[in-house]
Amino acid sequence: MIEIPSDLRKDLVPLAFLLGDWAGAGVHDFPGSEKCNFGQEVSFTHDGRDFLEYSSRAWVLDENGGKVRPLESEHGFWRIDADRKVEVTMTRDDGVIEIWYGELADQKPQIDLVTDAVARTAAARPYSGGKRLYGYVKSDLMWVGEKQTPEVELRPYMSAHLKKVVTPEDVERWAKALPDDMPDDGIAFFK
Repeated sequence: MIEIPSDLRKDLVPLAFLLGDWAGAGVHDFPGSEKCNFGQEVSFTHDGRDFLEYSSRAWVLDENGGKVRPLESEHGFWRIDADRKVEVTMTRDDGVIEIWYGELADQKPQIDLVTDAVARTAAARPYSGGKRLYGYVKSDLMWVGEKQTPEVELRPYMSAHLKKVVTPEDVERWAKALPDDMPDDGIAFFK
C-alpha cells in the first residue's frame, strides 16, 4: 500500500511510492570488481521542500547472509516536474557525482533514469555513465543498475529487491486507524 503523507508537497505525490525505509538484498557483478551478494538499506524522506532526500548503504554478504564489509554508499536528491520528468543529483562514496534524468512511467510506479553528467575525483575508478530502473512491485521496491566505463560497455552491474521496513511507530499508527467495529475473530472481516 502506498501512503501519501499529508505534509508531502503536491508536486512530489507521484514519487510517494519511494518514501520510507527499505531493506533487502541483491547481486553485484561487474568486470574488475568482486562478484557478490549484497545487503542494502535505502531511505527516501521529505522535509517539506521540493525534493525527496535519498540515502543508500550496501554491504557485501557472506554465504550465510552476514555482513562482511561495506560495498558502496550514495546520497542524493530526487525532484519531479509537472511533465513527470525526474531529476536526481547523487554523490557516491567512491568519488563520483552524477546528475540523472528520467521519467516516471505512465500509469505505474516505475522510473527510468540515465546519467546526464558525471564528475569524478582523482581517486575515483573509471566511470562514464549509467542507467537505472526503479519500480514498486507488489509493495516492494526493486531496482536494477547498469554502468559503463571507458573499458566496459553499458551493462547491468547491480540489482536488488527491497522490502518496506516497519517500525513500532508504523504499527501504532495503523492500530489507531483500525475501525472500531473490527470483528473479534478476524475471519468475519474477510467474508
